[in-house]
Amino acid sequence: MKRDLVFLMTPISLAFLSLLRSGFPQHIAEESCSVQILVPGLKGEVGDKGEKGAPGRPGRVGPPGDKGYMGDQGQKGSVGRHGKIGPIGSKGEKGDPGDVGPTGPNGEPGIPCECSQLRKAIGEMDNQVTQLTSELKFLKNALPSPAAIAGVRETDNKIYLLVKEEKRFVDAQLYCQGRGGNLCMPKDEATNGLLAAYVNQAGLSRVFIGINDLEREGSFVYSDCSPMQTFNKWRDGEPNNSYDEEDCVEMVASGGWNDVSCRVTMYFICEFDKENV
Repeated sequence: MKRDLVFLMTPISLAFLSLLRSGFPQHIAEESCSVQILVPGLKGEVGDKGEKGAPGRPGRVGPPGDKGYMGDQGQKGSVGRHGKIGPIGSKGEKGDPGDVGPTGPNGEPGIPCECSQLRKAIGEMDNQVTQLTSELKFLKNALPSPAAIAGVRETDNKIYLLVKEEKRFVDAQLYCQGRGGNLCMPKDEATNGLLAAYVNQAGLSRVFIGINDLEREGSFVYSDCSPMQTFNKWRDGEPNNSYDEEDCVEMVASGGWNDVSCRVTMYFICEFDKENV
């Protein structure tokens, strides 16, 4: 405090001394001594705590804290409600057969009847079913598709199959041989008539048959290499070997034969032995 007082009074004292030196009257000096000097007071007591101010603005979001430790596993909860019934599963594998059961009681005696005719009819039906099954198996092996056939014709020993696929003579022969047969060989009037009717019913005008003179001109043989004997069905003026290139034979719808070029393509008839079918 004294140090502060000295600091404040020093300029005033200097001014007063300068006045005295300049010769001012005494009363001026007295008035000068009445100047009030402001000196800081003592530190006051701590005042009462003021009211709580308004909340400040939110601060910035701090960085995420470290991951906490996993707590202990809680106790097992109670059983929940039953869920909806799921879809039916796939069918399981067939189980092992069970044990043979005991023999049942004998039935009542049947009514007497004359069953010989019935047994005969059933026997005939069984034979027909066996024959049809064999023919179906034969057709599946002989042809690539049902659209290629025009029915089947039979004799006691042969089966004839008209193939609706145009091929050259050699390819037609290979086709029939590859299925266990040959190009058809009409060696009598009955067989030739059967094949002619077959061609007519199929709506065709001509087909290859298994006759040719490829080995020696004018010496016609069948597909199985056996020579032609007494039977033939040549049309008038045939065979004529037109242009020196007609070495194969066709049958027309009337049943007549013509020699034709082996390079042309047409439908054909295969022949199969029944014992090999």
